[in-house]
Amino acid sequence: MHKINLNTSLILKRLFPPFPRFRSKGYKTTATRMTTFQIPDSKVEVSLCEGITKDELLRFPAFKSWHNRLTASLALQNQSSDHPFHSDPYRLRSIKIQSLDRWGNRIGFIKISSKIANEAGETLPGDIFLRGPSVGMMVIVQPEDVKGSDEERWVVMTVQPRPASGSLAFIELPAGMVDDGTFKGAAAKEIEEELGWTIPADQLTNLSELAIGDEANKEGEVLPRAMFPSAGGCDEFVKIFLHEKKISREELKKTTGKLTGLRDDGEKITLKLVKLEDLWKEGARDSKALTAWALYDGLKRTGKL
Repeated sequence: MHKINLNTSLILKRLFPPFPRFRSKGYKTTATRMTTFQIPDSKVEVSLCEGITKDELLRFPAFKSWHNRLTASLALQNQSSDHPFHSDPYRLRSIKIQSLDRWGNRIGFIKISSKIANEAGETLPGDIFLRGPSVGMMVIVQPEDVKGSDEERWVVMTVQPRPASGSLAFIELPAGMVDDGTFKGAAAKEIEEELGWTIPADQLTNLSELAIGDEANKEGEVLPRAMFPSAGGCDEFVKIFLHEKKISREELKKTTGKLTGLRDDGEKITLKLVKLEDLWKEGARDSKALTAWALYDGLKRTGKL
């Protein structure tokens, strides 16, 4: 083996200098540090992603509501030996905030991954999309010249782009998220925005609460009296409201094809009238429509409506 003397080494370094480390102009190395804290009065550790503070998370209505419901349900495991998980109860051990979406300064959606496990290491599904409650509106209209109360009844539906479904013309009942007000207030607001009719909140009937009585929570769980469209991975629950209205033949004709919605906010809604007896098939893709149809039919048959 040949030895390279010092002079040869210096010559090689001059001929072939080491490549400088590439660093683009303005490049700055930063280390992402995740903030953690414990939820008050519990041992649950929460890890926050960038863009949200502890106070913002604890104030977010959807997170508070979900956490309270789950905490109450988990506590039931220890209260009765008849509970299926009593011998080895599950516990909420940690929550990781993975991402969030904002609407201006407000938090809109949050994606979390929670660890719910028992001492044996068995876990429950904990990846959840938090968005909060919504309302669905079943508005039934009937021409003024119709005498029979059960004759020629139409349900007002909306046709609008729903990219999440892959559709630009999704047929569904009018719906909206509940922000800071009441469920009835949110329903009345959506009817005005999407249908163009001003209806007092006290003229709306909550079909969900008529069907799901207080006794539904007799075993201790504190679930809202509403429909959960995707309970496998989302906290959203929907309360269905009903309003029945008499309108003129002229207004009935104008309703179909009418353009509504908050156009400046990106809502591009067209109205569609569907015969009540055909709602089950016209709205078969929409969980709100199927729920409303089933609730209306069941409540009518049992004399509760």
